[in-house]
Amino acid sequence: MGSAMAANLARAGFKVQGYDIVAKRRTVDAISKIDAPVVITSLPSAAALHAVADELRHKCVVIETSTLPIDDKVAARNTLATKGITLLDCPLSGTGAQARTKDLVVYASGDRKAFLKAKPHLPGFSRAHYYVGEFGNGSKMKFVANLMVAIHNVSAAEAFVLGMKAGLSPEAIFKVAGDGAGTSRMFQVRGPMMVAGNYDEATMKNEVWQKDMKIIGEFATRLGVPTPLFTASAAIYNAAMAQGYALKDTGAVCAVLEKLAGVKR
Repeated sequence: MGSAMAANLARAGFKVQGYDIVAKRRTVDAISKIDAPVVITSLPSAAALHAVADELRHKCVVIETSTLPIDDKVAARNTLATKGITLLDCPLSGTGAQARTKDLVVYASGDRKAFLKAKPHLPGFSRAHYYVGEFGNGSKMKFVANLMVAIHNVSAAEAFVLGMKAGLSPEAIFKVAGDGAGTSRMFQVRGPMMVAGNYDEATMKNEVWQKDMKIIGEFATRLGVPTPLFTASAAIYNAAMAQGYALKDTGAVCAVLEKLAGVKR
């Protein structure tokens, strides 16, 4: 996600400095040496966010795009506030492949003045952005969106497997069913993988998706909201992990269901 966003920003004419949390991938030895009025973070864990918050020094606006628990983002916001730095909670809707084509949507939340300062940068790496209010609302919207992604991805796989077991070709399913009322964005995005039966080019790895699933599940439980379809989909993703698809795209849930159904390609 981060490399695709940086490349698009550079192509859009922005001066881009990069910093990787993995030491061997960088030439600058400390994030405190990065100097930019707007910093965009795309991070794999809460620990990484806290490390960045501890090291940032110069006054700037931080567009935090990771999918992480809200409590961790609040803690990072508070740490940065003591140094005059404003953190915005701005998760993204879209996969790594979508990031490469700027097909991302930003759910921005937090201090409105800081958002207005950051706003001109958003079209550089996204196709749309929404300001959804107070800090944390961006993450809440992302949890809602990812809940639907989780369900629609498995739904697409289930439809492909039903059709294939009935004797339809995956190509015909993608073309015809995909043009009907039952299609979804996940059907369109991951359908080509399911047609090919190849999930090596991961736009979202199953092992990374486990983090998102856990965050959403805990968020819903805390609110006391039943999520029967989301809960049912979790078992299929867990099976994908158990069957060796951890590093494959989440579209591999189709392979899991094919095996359960006894579908032979």
